Amino acid sequence: MPSFVFALPLSLALLALSVSACQPIGADASDSDTENWSCQSQDTPFTYSICSVNADALNSERYSLQLFWQQPGDTQPLLTFDNLLATLPTNQTLNFAMNAGMYNESYAPIGYTVIKGKEIRALNLNEGGGNFHLLPNGVMWWDKSGNVQITESNALDEQIKNDEAKPWYATQSGPMLVINDEIHPQFNSDSNSIKFRNGAGVCSDGSIRLVNSNEPVTFYQFASLFKNDLSCPNALFLDGGIASALYAPSIDKHDKKEMGVMIGVVELK
Repeated sequence: MPSFVFALPLSLALLALSVSACQPIGADASDSDTENWSCQSQDTPFTYSICSVNADALNSERYSLQLFWQQPGDTQPLLTFDNLLATLPTNQTLNFAMNAGMYNESYAPIGYTVIKGKEIRALNLNEGGGNFHLLPNGVMWWDKSGNVQITESNALDEQIKNDEAKPWYATQSGPMLVINDEIHPQFNSDSNSIKFRNGAGVCSDGSIRLVNSNEPVTFYQFASLFKNDLSCPNALFLDGGIASALYAPSIDKHDKKEMGVMIGVVELK
């Protein structure tokens, strides 16, 4: 088959070049809206992937932050990002997603979980071992308007009892990473316990940020990232090790791991 070459006028060629230069690396312009959300890979202070969404965008009809666990009309957990993608309505796009807290051997959440106003698991205020019970732990939650907050678990319990908080979505995990702009008091800057970790922060620039470390780090290093580099007054550890999972096609991330509840930003087409 013959090939043809068409020469663009210089002005059009320069316009095309300038448009392509403005696109985020690793993403198509049609797949990202950097004014409202974005995903990036960063190298300092350690290597990590970060996806952010503006709080204002979540107050619109176009974007929503959601939790996912079971298949619609089924009691089986979704388990993977691929299964989640397969169940989304055709008029919705999953811009990015992450595992959203700790789970048991049946992939059921072990902490407070609310999905579309339905309580899946009651608030867990028990003491115990493991990261979840490295107190204070906390809850990432938001109401119907999409107002996202991260609140220490006992404080949220009081707010719910006093009818001051009405979670439409909620996921409880632990430990808290940053609490009212202070690093968790039990984190040790000299710790040598390093693991892959992921978490979420509600940040002072009006963004909600999901972060997945791409190398093993300590709790203190991870919390310091949220406090000092991302300016998030409150941040929550979601999970770590083999449980860390990220779906961010704009930066070529698509983990195939099985997990419990997932959190993600959905966009209406």
